[in-house]
Amino acid sequence: MVFVSRSHQNVTSAAEVFDVLWESLADVLGTAATATLLRRAIKRAASQNSWPEPITVARNGLDYEYHLPETWKQPGNEEAIDVFRAVAAELRVLLVELTGPVVVRRLSRLAPLLKLGIDFSEESK
Repeated sequence: MVFVSRSHQNVTSAAEVFDVLWESLADVLGTAATATLLRRAIKRAASQNSWPEPITVARNGLDYEYHLPETWKQPGNEEAIDVFRAVAAELRVLLVELTGPVVVRRLSRLAPLLKLGIDFSEESK
C-alpha cells in the first residue's frame, strides 16, 4: 500500500520531498532523532559527493529546523533531486542499522519518494 496524503499529492520539488521525509520521520522518531539522523546522513553523503549549496539541520531553541538550498524549491530540479537521493541512500543505511525494518518500511510506502525513484524498501541497497 502506497501512502498519499492530500498534502503530498502535488509534491514536485526536492524541498517538498524533504518536507515529506522530515514529517514522516519526526512522526515516528521525534524531531531530535530525526535531526540527528538527517545531519549524519547529510554529512556522509557530502563526504562522497560535492554540491555547491549546504543543507543544514540545527536546533533553534526547543525545536529543530532545516535549511535547504533555494534551488531545491524549483520543481523538477534534477541536480537537487540527485543530492536528495544521495542523502536518502545514506539515511536508509543508518535507519536499517539503528531501527531495523520498521521505519524503512514506513518510508518505502510514501508516494512522493517512490515518484522520484527513492526506495527505502528492505530489498533496495
